Amino acid sequence: MSRWVEGSVTALGRVARRWGIATTNGAPVPGARARSAAPGRPVLHLEPPPPPETVEGAAILDKCRKYTRAREVRASGLYPYFRPISDSEDTVVVIEGQRRIMLGSNNYLGLTHHPKVIEAAERALRRYGSGCTGSRFLNGTLDLHCQLEEALARFVGKEACLVFSTGYMANLGLVAGLVSRRDVVYLDKLDHASIVDGAQLSAGDVVRFNHGDMADLERKLAAHADRGALVVVDGVYSMEGNIADLRGLLPLTKRFGAALAVDDAHAIGVLGPNGQGTAAHLGVTDEMELITGTFSKSLASIGGFVAASAEVIDYLKHHSRPLIFSASLPPASTAGTLAALEVLQEEPERRARLWANARRLQAGFRQLGFDIGPTQTPIVPVLVGTVDRTFLFWRRLFDAGVFTNPVVPPAVQPAECRLRTSLMATHTDDQIDASLEAFEKIGRELGVI
Repeated sequence: MSRWVEGSVTALGRVARRWGIATTNGAPVPGARARSAAPGRPVLHLEPPPPPETVEGAAILDKCRKYTRAREVRASGLYPYFRPISDSEDTVVVIEGQRRIMLGSNNYLGLTHHPKVIEAAERALRRYGSGCTGSRFLNGTLDLHCQLEEALARFVGKEACLVFSTGYMANLGLVAGLVSRRDVVYLDKLDHASIVDGAQLSAGDVVRFNHGDMADLERKLAAHADRGALVVVDGVYSMEGNIADLRGLLPLTKRFGAALAVDDAHAIGVLGPNGQGTAAHLGVTDEMELITGTFSKSLASIGGFVAASAEVIDYLKHHSRPLIFSASLPPASTAGTLAALEVLQEEPERRARLWANARRLQAGFRQLGFDIGPTQTPIVPVLVGTVDRTFLFWRRLFDAGVFTNPVVPPAVQPAECRLRTSLMATHTDDQIDASLEAFEKIGRELGVI
């Protein structure tokens, strides 16, 4: 007991010195007013707190004033972010008055300009108005939301579905909604930020495992075998373009009694016999318990979903804070998504064209000598190297009329910066070839190839 008291007094002394609290234990803190106390009894007396400006570290906005990196890159003319698009014609956009080939969109099936999608959104806007002005839990559920949930559940082969206002919120709501205090959530180190944030929001412990490393995951599952477990992976990894090994993950998670969730943001409309996603692509739909996805890619809108058993969905309806405390998906977005899902199934030739375009671009890059990593999908990253060279490459392509997405730390390692390109079903051969010509010319000038 005496050791505990002594240690506590020492710790409190540090606190006193840090915050200017007076103590009387035989050694007054310099600068603090000590008051008398019974001999040998440690006593703390709190003085009025100092003015906020004198407290070290109190200026929380200092980090904002000290952050200069973005301003420096803007001044160099190489800043690639937040470039306003003033007009869009599917595969061509207008930025700063110039038409540019859009080689950085997630509009995989090219449905953002499809007449059925636009007409459905317009009808919903006229019928329901511009917004729902409430959460799904209260006044914000439309019959459109229910129709979309039923259609998505059938499409991905699950019993039920729950629609969220964004794909980010779907992952946030799933992970934080399911993982409680004694549980552990296991994340692939390349999982999307929305999965990571959902894990941090949860009450459970978070364990990361090396990308695609089954042995590493097995060791970490074994270390917490007596606790509830959720493993979450991307179906298609957005910076690499490779596909999760669900066939390997399923027996491993089953052996440890862990649930497995796959985020199919980049797989819906792209993978599977009819675009149903990663599980369908790998023939394991019936074994997958949890599937999430977004509407902001192949489904040409905004929003997200979780598909699972009816019991899981009912639980999330009453425990998922991002669902309960956020306004619901607007009518036009919901109707547009529903129409895009119908077009996706009615026009399979779009997916065939998407894959033909992906193969053309991948083959072109490889023939030119670019390193595009292990991509297996229409996401095609071009590895460039350093941050500065990546920004310069981006700017030269931008000026040449090709829009790409530069990816730099912390999204990737400092030496693995890249230009992320992605294909659409509506890209023409001429647009792909023109993009390859620009990449070749600039790549050689910058010494990338």
